[in-house]
Amino acid sequence: MRILVTGGAGFIGSNFVNRVFQGHYPALAEAEVVVLDKLTYAGNLENLAEVLDDRRLRFVHADVAGVPLVREAMDRVDLVFHFAAESHVDRSIEESAEFVRTNVLGTQVLLQCALEAEVGRFVHISTDEVYGSIPEGSFSERDPLWPNSPYSASKASSDLLALAYHRTHGLDVCVTRCSNNYGPYQFPEKIIPLFVTNLAEGLRVPLYGDGANVRDWLHVDDHCDGIALVAEQGSAGEIYNIGGGTEMSNRTLTTRVLETMGMDWSMVRPVPDRKGHDFRYSVDISKIQKELGYAPRVPFAEGLARTVRWYLEHRDWWKPLKGYEPR
Repeated sequence: MRILVTGGAGFIGSNFVNRVFQGHYPALAEAEVVVLDKLTYAGNLENLAEVLDDRRLRFVHADVAGVPLVREAMDRVDLVFHFAAESHVDRSIEESAEFVRTNVLGTQVLLQCALEAEVGRFVHISTDEVYGSIPEGSFSERDPLWPNSPYSASKASSDLLALAYHRTHGLDVCVTRCSNNYGPYQFPEKIIPLFVTNLAEGLRVPLYGDGANVRDWLHVDDHCDGIALVAEQGSAGEIYNIGGGTEMSNRTLTTRVLETMGMDWSMVRPVPDRKGHDFRYSVDISKIQKELGYAPRVPFAEGLARTVRWYLEHRDWWKPLKGYEPR
């Protein structure tokens, strides 16, 4: 078997590739792995340092919107895991064009090349943000999409394209929608690594508004395991929500990070709220639980402690990435 992992040098993609080579997924145990990554600011070959020399790994430095290299990388591929995306909401608010190019056009290029190459299955990794905000309850896969940022709108568009290629062309597509991920190798612009690395440098952490916005937290290992389940057992044309089952406000999250690092609220710097800031994300994961047997296994307290420890022990990884003004 040969698999193609787009964005495989990014946060979630590299964790997935590393878990494949660590033997977590028997169905992929002998697979050849093609990693396609543009190596933008959030892509880093150091994330794959432990597996780069493995004979089963091939790295392709390419843009997902670049047809010739994507077509070449898709040659004799059986299974595609599409992680590659521009994903930071703040950046999408400041400049949305690259989000449309990568997330929408790039996904269309991959889908078309997969169709032409007669790929067996295409797993498209998306986000709970496509549903928009929900004051109570949780979104199921049947709920309509109501994205509120340029980032989430571009991801919703890519979801619809992926499902359209299934319905129109019969391409075997599955879509996954995850809640907020955390773990090692996450670029230090997202809230947990930003807070941990700021605090490690003696800098205060920026908390949007009153900190009441609520998110569900999913350790990247659990997310990767859910994606592998969908690839192996999911039904073509179906959507699967993947969540961690740990909802909390950003204020509570901030408290948990501070406590884990032995610091107090004097290290918090309130900042004006983000434009169009969704109040609460929440996804119903009963479908993937009932149909595929998925369950998150990493308790948040354990996952957070492991994540904090990883960043404290890997300063050489993140220090070069913090050349911008801390927010």
